Amino acid sequence: MAVADVFDIEKNKVAQVELNDAVFGADVNEAVVYDVVKMQMAARRSGTSSTKGRSDVSGGGKKPWRQKGTGRARVGTTRSPIWRGGGIVFGPQPRDYSFSVPKKVRKKALISVLSMKLKEDKMLILKDFPMEKISTKAFKTVVDRFGLRKSLFVLDNNDEALFKSSRNIKNVKMVRAEGINVYDILNCEHVVLLEPSVKKIEGALLA
Repeated sequence: MAVADVFDIEKNKVAQVELNDAVFGADVNEAVVYDVVKMQMAARRSGTSSTKGRSDVSGGGKKPWRQKGTGRARVGTTRSPIWRGGGIVFGPQPRDYSFSVPKKVRKKALISVLSMKLKEDKMLILKDFPMEKISTKAFKTVVDRFGLRKSLFVLDNNDEALFKSSRNIKNVKMVRAEGINVYDILNCEHVVLLEPSVKKIEGALLA
């Protein structure tokens, strides 16, 4: 098992924690990571683009001219797709772009990106993050102390003071251990885990 240092918010090393190699020391499988990120991005698409076909466009009830005898091509409606103001042929319609991948694939992708962050030394483990009151300034001080840039904080519980202290800071996102996902981890530079969340993550991914 890999061993990682555990720090307090003053940047003092206070302990070490063993990380399960099955979760934090696995090989990176780029194919499954791609599939899961594609699934997440597809689920975020609104799918609201819409066009009107010839039956949806208003007007066009009257035949423009009689069928024969005018010398012009026969026409049944002014809302024909080849006319200006007519309907659209095969235009986009509202649709659901989401699709799913197997649960095992999602777990494998999550393990891959967690292992990648640890290998790149972009993962920080904190003993805890005590916040007596909501304070953006105090939270920002800790972020700056560790030199964190675009960061994802993974918490073991719903700490309201911590969530509210961080929400006005750019490029900082808070999630609970149950809510971590491949896209968020890839989209950040540093992953910050509170020590209790490590066991929660390992338990969920090895179940």
